[in-house]
Amino acid sequence: MYCTCVDIHRHTHSAGPYSDASRAMPAAAEEAEPMARKEPLLSVLKGKLGRPGAGTRFLRQLSPGDRPLVAPTAGPVRGLPWQGQSRRLPECGVLRLREVGGPCTDTSPHLASLCQLLENILRKGLRQPAWGFRRRDYWHWLEQLPTGGTGRPSPLSISVQQAGGCEKVQTAQGRGRYFLRLALQEKVLAVAIRELAQTPKLLEVQHVVGSQYPWFYDPASSILGNEELLEPFLSLLLVLTEMDFSLDLQNCSFLDESWLLPVCITYEMVPCHTLGMVLRYVDGRVFVTEVLPGSQAEVDEVVLAGDILDEINGCSLRNAHSGQAGAVLQKLKGQPLSLRLLRWQWHDGEVYEPLLPYLKVLKQKEPRFQLQRSPRRRGKEEPQQLQGGRLLYKLRYLGQTSVGKYGGKEVLARAIPAVLERHSPVQHLCSQIGKVH
Repeated sequence: MYCTCVDIHRHTHSAGPYSDASRAMPAAAEEAEPMARKEPLLSVLKGKLGRPGAGTRFLRQLSPGDRPLVAPTAGPVRGLPWQGQSRRLPECGVLRLREVGGPCTDTSPHLASLCQLLENILRKGLRQPAWGFRRRDYWHWLEQLPTGGTGRPSPLSISVQQAGGCEKVQTAQGRGRYFLRLALQEKVLAVAIRELAQTPKLLEVQHVVGSQYPWFYDPASSILGNEELLEPFLSLLLVLTEMDFSLDLQNCSFLDESWLLPVCITYEMVPCHTLGMVLRYVDGRVFVTEVLPGSQAEVDEVVLAGDILDEINGCSLRNAHSGQAGAVLQKLKGQPLSLRLLRWQWHDGEVYEPLLPYLKVLKQKEPRFQLQRSPRRRGKEEPQQLQGGRLLYKLRYLGQTSVGKYGGKEVLARAIPAVLERHSPVQHLCSQIGKVH
């Protein structure tokens, strides 16, 4: 089998606004799970466990500032996934997510509100240190959870390590939010809360200079430090454990700033001399400020001025220094490229709100910069040639190389450089694009 290289290729993939279609639907056997086991969990949410209202009392413990999603709203909230809908009690949102059926994705209208609610609960009653030490967040106790000894790592410890090692989040808030999304998908959030309750050093009262104070949570004002409120909260988490989540975990570069996630696009292309994008660095993010006329990027009509270059072949550009993207591209010269782009436009067509401070700085540095809303249409092109009613494409034949008996897209990474290294004479020809044998 031979790999034949021609100088034409276009392939893009959009993961949807936030979706990840690679996960399968839950099996029918799981849907047939007896309701007898689920009814006690649902009764918690409806206030039937113990005294009236026991299932929702921990929600009422949240102050108005802690639970912005509880009170009804008179109109839509700009820039939120549940725009145009009335905000309900949190337990109702959980039930709605559960009743939709199928995996919950980033496009689910109640997902962001659920994550915000969980974060508010984890922060409620979190004791802050005195004397100007770093401000505590729930991530700080998550990273101190027991690892399970020297044996095989548990799913919880793996999730904590993955959140702690993520290069796209830089703050405790970002790591905590990444963990929450990962924990929902891997079904380990309830396990983490149980570990906290069973780890005395994280909850017990500490004696310091003759006084007492809770190590992480204040029992009087928190939910996690109050045994009476902790139990119904764990029941809520068990309901979430029964649900399937299919989230794009790589779309996390803005979790430091916001729960709102940008539209993410994957752009794949074969090697070319220049990408045709002018890049500018603003506070550790790589912006595309211009798509050059006649370049491969313009021909493919994927990249827009104002987009962020988030990854190159899996290499994160979060917190990138000046020239880093160019250095990565230089190392990958002659190889197929997979670029992960964050679109400046959000789902409603307006500017993705967390980008506004960056765009303000970018505009100050480059006064002529303009956001590009659609690909630039090229001028009048040459008449299209037909053969047997099918279009002919102008190609540059660069050569061929053997790839063995079996071939697939995975052989391109070594086959294309092998062809380019031969420096064979270029042949110009017209051909139909189809399968190459």
